Amino acid sequence: MIVVLFCRWSKGEQSTALATATTSSLQELYEWNARYREKFGFVFLICASGRSTDEILAELKKRYPNRPIVEFEIAAEEQMKITELRLAKLFSTKENVSSTGGDQFHQTASKKAEDRVSVIGGHLTATTVSDASVGKTNANPNPTRTRPPITTHVLDVSRGSPAAGIEVQLETWKGPQPRPLFGKSYTGGWAFLGSSTTNNDGRSGQLMSVVDDVNPGIYRISFNTGKYCPSGFFPYVSIVFEIKETQKREHFHVPLLLSPFSFSTYRGS
Repeated sequence: MIVVLFCRWSKGEQSTALATATTSSLQELYEWNARYREKFGFVFLICASGRSTDEILAELKKRYPNRPIVEFEIAAEEQMKITELRLAKLFSTKENVSSTGGDQFHQTASKKAEDRVSVIGGHLTATTVSDASVGKTNANPNPTRTRPPITTHVLDVSRGSPAAGIEVQLETWKGPQPRPLFGKSYTGGWAFLGSSTTNNDGRSGQLMSVVDDVNPGIYRISFNTGKYCPSGFFPYVSIVFEIKETQKREHFHVPLLLSPFSFSTYRGS
């Protein structure tokens, strides 16, 4: 029943676009979506509810010049809008169910909603990683998070596409000092948490356990950029960042924007 509802809602969300579509506008939309997918590596995502074909096409053309990292974040926001819209419809449908089957439907709907949120939460990280490569410190068997508190992805800005096949390693500071100091060298200061390799979307697999409270402290995420780009300037890239006590329930997405002779990063969500 849930699958039927989602299919019906999907058609309903696109009803305005379908009602305003012409053969030429649908053809143009198809061609632009093909160009978009070739550039970004995924289909054009937009919350189509109440939008005409011309409005969707105009938005596609407006977003097409975006840098990949910008467009990826916009697409993720649009996916969340779609998910929230369908979850709202899912729970409102409960009111139309008879009292005899209401409890059973509510349990099924809640489970489906939780599963869907879990899928969306895991969208930014791959989950195919061996247990041996995952840090298990303070792992909660039933965490409320749906993804690890620290994630990453890599974009090759020289090609305008995700960077696949880059080895990634996450470590935490366990040295003799509370924090590593600039200009000082330490032996055995960094403790390994996990490693992975970026997939075709540039996303790394799970680098640490899914825990509710991440340990405050200094973390280092490193990328084997020399293996990915042997002719480049950087044999590897390491990014060191701090998670404070007041931030232990927040999410930390630390992406790498890479080219052969430059790189940049930022804290995402």
